[in-house]
Amino acid sequence: MTYKWGSLNGGGVMFEGKCLIVEGRSDKLQIEPILNENVTILCTNGTIGVHQLEELLDPYEGCELFTFFDADTSGDKLRALMDRHYPEAEHLRTMPTYKEVETTPRKVLAMILLRAHFSIHNEYIL
Repeated sequence: MTYKWGSLNGGGVMFEGKCLIVEGRSDKLQIEPILNENVTILCTNGTIGVHQLEELLDPYEGCELFTFFDADTSGDKLRALMDRHYPEAEHLRTMPTYKEVETTPRKVLAMILLRAHFSIHNEYIL
């Protein structure tokens, strides 16, 4: 993750690189050990509104945005919100069998992340 001084938010720091948005801390903790590259993982901490989403993502405007939300109603609402306000974000999806990111086996998550061109640790490759 790199950063630069930008005009966003009155000249605050802007980050560059990959940014993965998940619903909660448990999702983040499930994904972090798999990644073999510097990726910012942000938590929405459940369903959030437009204003909170913009505040969360403003410093990451220069990043490549990815979402990894649960396969449920809350995840669907977050994906729809992201589509409306950040259509450039790529949605990663867990298999319906697992429903939640935090309960998806790490090797399955690694496969999904690998397909989205994330670098992962070799031990998670099937």
